[in-house]
Amino acid sequence: MNDMTQPPQRSRAAKWTRRGFIGAGVLAGGALLIGVGVRPGNPVGKLGPVVAGGEGEQLINSWLKIDADNIVTAIVPHCEMGQGAHSVLAQMLADELDADWSLVRVMQAPTDGSYVVTDTIRGFVAPGTLNAPDWLEPTWNGLFTRIGQLADGLITGGSSSIRTTGQHTMRIAGAAARQMLIGAAAKAWGVPAAEITTANSVLSHKASGRTAPYAQFAAAAAEQDMPQTPALKAPKDYRLMGTDAPRTDIPAKVNGTASFGIDALIPGQTMTYAAVRRVPVPGTRVAKMDAGAAKAMPGVLQILNMGDFITVVADSYWQAQQALNAITAEYTAPESAIRSSQDQFARFAAALDEAGDMGGKEVIGHGDVPAAMQSAAKTISAEYQVPYLAHAPLEPMNATVWVRDGQCEIWTSTQVPLFARSAAAKALGLSKDDVTVHHPLLGGGFGRRLETDYVVMAARIGQATGYPVKMIWSREEDTQKGLFRCADMSRFSAGLDAQGRLTAYNNVFTQRHDPADACDCAFYDIPNKSIRVAEAELHLPFAAFRSVDHSQQAFFIESFIDEAAQAAGRDPLDFRLAMLGKSPRHKAVLEKVAAMANWGTKPAAGWGRGIALTESFGSIVAEVVEVDMTGGKPRLTNVWCAADPGFAMNPDGFRNQMEGGILFGLTAALYGEISLKDGAVEQGNFHDYRLMRLDECPAITVEIINGNHEKLGGAGEPGLPPAAPALANAIFAATGKRLRALPIAKHFA
Repeated sequence: MNDMTQPPQRSRAAKWTRRGFIGAGVLAGGALLIGVGVRPGNPVGKLGPVVAGGEGEQLINSWLKIDADNIVTAIVPHCEMGQGAHSVLAQMLADELDADWSLVRVMQAPTDGSYVVTDTIRGFVAPGTLNAPDWLEPTWNGLFTRIGQLADGLITGGSSSIRTTGQHTMRIAGAAARQMLIGAAAKAWGVPAAEITTANSVLSHKASGRTAPYAQFAAAAAEQDMPQTPALKAPKDYRLMGTDAPRTDIPAKVNGTASFGIDALIPGQTMTYAAVRRVPVPGTRVAKMDAGAAKAMPGVLQILNMGDFITVVADSYWQAQQALNAITAEYTAPESAIRSSQDQFARFAAALDEAGDMGGKEVIGHGDVPAAMQSAAKTISAEYQVPYLAHAPLEPMNATVWVRDGQCEIWTSTQVPLFARSAAAKALGLSKDDVTVHHPLLGGGFGRRLETDYVVMAARIGQATGYPVKMIWSREEDTQKGLFRCADMSRFSAGLDAQGRLTAYNNVFTQRHDPADACDCAFYDIPNKSIRVAEAELHLPFAAFRSVDHSQQAFFIESFIDEAAQAAGRDPLDFRLAMLGKSPRHKAVLEKVAAMANWGTKPAAGWGRGIALTESFGSIVAEVVEVDMTGGKPRLTNVWCAADPGFAMNPDGFRNQMEGGILFGLTAALYGEISLKDGAVEQGNFHDYRLMRLDECPAITVEIINGNHEKLGGAGEPGLPPAAPALANAIFAATGKRLRALPIAKHFA
């Protein structure tokens, strides 16, 4: 257990900025702090008076400091949840700075509102502005910084950290700092700046033989004017970017000193612990409870009926949970008529029936699908469905809170610390300036920690008790009462011409959330296409899931493309390649994975290989799954993955994320299912919400294609979408059995 309290970073003095993101050089007790975007009229939060306290100055962000020991610290706004973002963001900054990687450290940016991920917001809202002319840059940056501040825009998600903040913020901050250090040294040494070189955190002037560590000129560099357009390195000059630089977070995780939300302790305070039980059916309330037995149990401090949940606060979490288990409760009647998984899918089917052949709300369309279907030499149709899924991060939902004297302090693992701050403030009737959120490492997120429900619960408990309390959800609570990946159903029809080419593509499905293009296979050249949504009621509350809508849409689309190849009498690889004439990067990725898997060779009897191609979050990924069906059930033997992320800033880290995404996708495809009985979730823990075991994991081979170094793709999510369809397609290749509903294990029970 580790002390999670961290003092805010302090510095003083500031200069005006330029490129929006980079901004002022700020001197802080002998350290050089490179800030971001100081523009009069913009709010700065709690760090402003200290970091940019001059008249008319306001701090936007701060990314880099250099201390007297020549240690470079990258101040990173995104969270670290195992994906390696902290290290790679620092790696990008350090390369532009020409820093010695062994002297680089990472600091989590404070969550007081001073830091927002301006470029992540721009990347999602208006990606074209990321490459705006230099003269427009301050305006765009000021606008989106202000939007970020108003919208609590401090978020980690969408596989966006490296391709937005890394590419458009950290690199620029590093390059600007390097130029300022060179300027300071040139002035002190009386030599032209062009004659000074940098390497491994050292400034050198060859002609005079002078050298100095960056720290020697940190204070003087803070007095330098900011460069208007710091030059960024070309790929041929990268020294750290594109290499397998070791991650900065691994040592602490290995030696046990890493601090996660569940580790929080408040110095000098006696901790108490809360166990919670939410209502079993969404939309109900606690009507009454019998807590007589629980009150007499050791260590119990308080038992509270909070309306939508019951909580026991005790001296230890074990005591709180045991007392909670002793409480019986009755609940109000549910409003929804959905009582079972069958009811849920019946609602989906009814919505699709009502939409008919061309009904629903069009999402994407071109050409004339009805006419193409009518003239087709052959038509096919299929329906697919996927269940609700739990996120199941290894660190269950938790938050430590202390509410006192009109203030609230929170320690929690979250992907959205400013959302959490505002949500807690609203629940408690406080100003968000009266709420402080401490932001430690996350023990897994997968989209679940983009939500703030658990933080609000803890804040309400803290307000009711008035003393420090750590709320922890049990694994059963996490599985049964959380927020879920939504279930979905999708219907397709298609027309093929006499040459077996796909000429008409028609699709309608029941759930559409994010991202907007997840339902489209735009890289395939299909002349007539209609994609629509017929929205249907969801019984369970949902949250973003790893790869969001791509997690279900890729299964639907790439399974149906395989069915179209079968109907055309074509090899699934050749059928896809024939539609990629206008998408050379996609074609290269597909050809690469086929070569890796020796696609042209015939598998042994009872074995099969399946292929799938997707694009998500800017990365193109193709996967081939090999499965052995000779035992009557799927045994996964190999997965080959080819991926084009534009440019992999840390290839080893990118491969790790592909491997993780693949396993996440395969375990969901094989076993993942949250089912309903009497309106409540049936599963309760890992014994009945199964994950893939070590002895079930296939060998995974990942190859990277750097297809466009200027247009980076994500890593954390794109490995997941192709896994399920490639597996289902492999099973068909081995058995001739087409699986259109997940999870796969249910078909072989």
